[in-house]
Amino acid sequence: MRRGKAASGRCRRVLRMGIFMEIELRDIHKAFGSNEVLKGVNLKLKSGEVHALMGENGAGKSTLMNILTGIHKQDKGQIFVDGREVSFKNPLEAEANGIAFIHQELNIWPNLSILENLFMMHSITNGMGVLDFKAMRRIAEEKCREISIELPLDMEAGECSVGQQQMTEIVRNLLLDAKVVIMDEPTAALTERETEKLFEVMRSLKQRGVAMVYISHRMEEVFNNCDTITVMRDGVSVATKPVGEYALGQIVRDMVGRSITEFYPARRNKPGEVVLEVKHFEQPGLFHDINFNLRKGEILGVAGLMGAGRTEIMRAIFGVDSCKRGELLLNGQRLVIQKPEDAINAGIGFVTENRKSEGLILDFSIMRNIALPSVDAFAKNSVINFKKLTAFADRMAAKLGVKAQDLDLEAGALSGGNQQKVVIAKWVGMQPNIIIMDEPTRGIDVGAKRDIYELMNELTASGVSIIMVSSELPEVLGMSDRIMVIHEGRIAGELLHDEADQEKIMSLATGGQ
Repeated sequence: MRRGKAASGRCRRVLRMGIFMEIELRDIHKAFGSNEVLKGVNLKLKSGEVHALMGENGAGKSTLMNILTGIHKQDKGQIFVDGREVSFKNPLEAEANGIAFIHQELNIWPNLSILENLFMMHSITNGMGVLDFKAMRRIAEEKCREISIELPLDMEAGECSVGQQQMTEIVRNLLLDAKVVIMDEPTAALTERETEKLFEVMRSLKQRGVAMVYISHRMEEVFNNCDTITVMRDGVSVATKPVGEYALGQIVRDMVGRSITEFYPARRNKPGEVVLEVKHFEQPGLFHDINFNLRKGEILGVAGLMGAGRTEIMRAIFGVDSCKRGELLLNGQRLVIQKPEDAINAGIGFVTENRKSEGLILDFSIMRNIALPSVDAFAKNSVINFKKLTAFADRMAAKLGVKAQDLDLEAGALSGGNQQKVVIAKWVGMQPNIIIMDEPTRGIDVGAKRDIYELMNELTASGVSIIMVSSELPEVLGMSDRIMVIHEGRIAGELLHDEADQEKIMSLATGGQ
């Protein structure tokens, strides 16, 4: 115990002096019950390095970082900071030693100002024990200038953009003298402008000697902004190489254990008759006079910049949010949807953008989540046939490739990508006629993306119609039969698959012709 405290104290002094810091994780193992997540992972982090950590969902990336930051304790293996073995009991202890973890779900208090968020756990008081907001503001402004960013310090955090909230987390950790910053899918919810700003900040941190772990499935971001790549597969570190020595094809093979020669499977299905018509949908301040149709067996891609109103339109169609005026026609017949139950009864499913708060009940089992929209099919005289329900859930989990030892496991215990697979399995199992997919592959690895694309082709071949909202232009171009582009709450234009390209979509999305 004393040795650990002494080591911790020496580490803290090293950090504050700004001396070179190196972290090494050696032969890390971790199991949760019978589920062996990590089976011997090695990782070395160097000062001033951006180190990409890549792998399929469920490969163990987040678990490894949770061990480094004291959230979990490894079953076997060692962690070294500057050659001294350490073991952090909790995240606060890891932070005190200069290691910070910015999770995908940001740790922000929405009702507090940005300034209050920055100093929430480490407030500054005057001689009377009263909060010294003047001193905190001065320190915050100085730290922001160091990395060339501006933050609305007096604004409530909940009213700020995701990018501003993320920058708040970064500044908060720098105020704690963080020497290692871990970022988990940091650009998943950022606009293009916010993403570029994040990369500028990362370059600034790198120059100051901060080491960064960058967890992402976006290959282009990794190649453009990282120095080193470590690939994990099935709980093992497969390879570590400088970015310049790692070809894209090899990364994919290392991640999934196979080659993906054709990333977007060919669209061979020919759309049929119109099944859904959206007429004059209007919600002041969000979207205006929305008119479009959807054909049988079609994938209608919906593109646009973040905040353009894409998600809001889909939520109104499904009955999650209200719509002031507008009309829906299903197979030529007027359809009134006032709540999601009405949409489900009409054979419409909705894979929502936010899987944690809307797509899943996190403390329900995987099985119960998958079966939720279809539970009536397994009930006779209000008695559920659990044998049939379990078989159904098993079948759907296998179909989507959900990685879990037991379907009785809580959905909240799964990785983000596997949670997304459960959400999709839930709606596919309902056997809908129409399914709305809002960012269906967000946070999903390259191998699982391909599986979902093939599933989408399988669904449309059987007559299911899909509306796919996506911020990834290659995905929109690769999978859509037709593309509708939204700009500031209006339909800016529509493109057929054969005539669409990134330039045309971006031109429409930004208000061009």
